[in-house]
Amino acid sequence: MRASEPDPNILVWFRGGYRPLAEANVNILTHALHYGTGVFEGIRAYWDERQGELYMVRAEEHFARWIRNCGIIRIGVAENARELTRIAADLCRRNGFRTDVYMRPLGWKASPRIGVQPDDNDAAALIAIPFGAYLPSENGIHAGVASWRRIEDNAIPGRGKICGAYVNSALASDEARRNGFDEAIFLTESGHVAEGATCNIFMVRSGKLVTPAATDNILEGITRDCVMTLARRELGLEVVERSIDRSELYVCDELFFTGTAVELAPITRVDHRPVGAGVIGPVAGRLRQLYEDATHGRMDTYHHWIEPVYQKAPAAV
Repeated sequence: MRASEPDPNILVWFRGGYRPLAEANVNILTHALHYGTGVFEGIRAYWDERQGELYMVRAEEHFARWIRNCGIIRIGVAENARELTRIAADLCRRNGFRTDVYMRPLGWKASPRIGVQPDDNDAAALIAIPFGAYLPSENGIHAGVASWRRIEDNAIPGRGKICGAYVNSALASDEARRNGFDEAIFLTESGHVAEGATCNIFMVRSGKLVTPAATDNILEGITRDCVMTLARRELGLEVVERSIDRSELYVCDELFFTGTAVELAPITRVDHRPVGAGVIGPVAGRLRQLYEDATHGRMDTYHHWIEPVYQKAPAAV
C-alpha cells in the first residue's frame, strides 16, 4: 500500500531555516542523489488525546546518533543534539500537529556536480509529518527470509543509516512483498539472522528473549533498547544478545520486529510456517502494550524517554 504524500505546505527545517516543504528542494546534480552520500534518522512523536500532549520519543538520543553516523561519511552538522531537539519541538508547534508524527533528520553531501569523491559542502534538513502505522500488525504479520544478504560492516556500515545502504533494504523489501510476505528478514553472509529490512528482530525461546548482537551487522536500534529495558524491568525476562540460526526462526515460541517506524510488530508466520501457535504471543503482546504506555507518557518510570512538545516545551532556537 502506497503511503499518501505529505502536504506540500507543511513547514520543514531546511538549511538552517523554516520553509514550506514544496520549497525545500535540491539540485538534480546533488552528490547525495547520485552516490547515496547522505545519512538519515527516524524519530517518533505520539499524540495523547487524554493529556492533550505530543511526546517526542528519545529525540535527543536519536539526534546524537544521527550526528555520530553523519561522521562516518564526514558530513558535518552545525547543531548539537539538544539544539536539534528544540528545533524539532518548535517545528511540531509551528505545524500545530495534534496527531502522531514521524520526524526525519537528513544530512547530505550537497555539491551539484559529477564525481564520486565527496567534498566538505554539507547540508541538513528536518522533516516532520503526520504518520500512522508503518507496518499494520494488529493480527500479526508474515515475514520471509530474503535471498539478499545483509550488507557487511566493512563494506557499508549497517549501523549508520547511510542513504545508499538502503538499496539493500529496498531490494529485500520488494522481494518480500512480491513473494507474499509483509516484511523481509536478512541473513548475514555467514548465514545468521541479522534483522528485518527496516527493523530489528527478537525471538522468544526457552523462556529467554533473544536478539542478534551488534556484530551481526544490525542497526543498534533505540526502540530495540527500549524493548530490552522493558523486558528486563517489567517482565523479569533474561535478554540475550547472540547470533541466531535461521532454523531457530522455525522452532521458537515467538518472533517480533521492533523499530521507530514499525514500533513492535509481532510475527505470526515466517517462511509459510506458523510461529509458535500462529498467533500473537504473550511476551510480544505485553511488550507492545508496555511500549505504547511508556511512549505516551503513562508510565512515570520512563518519563525520561519522552519530551512534551506543548505543555513543557523547550524554548525555540
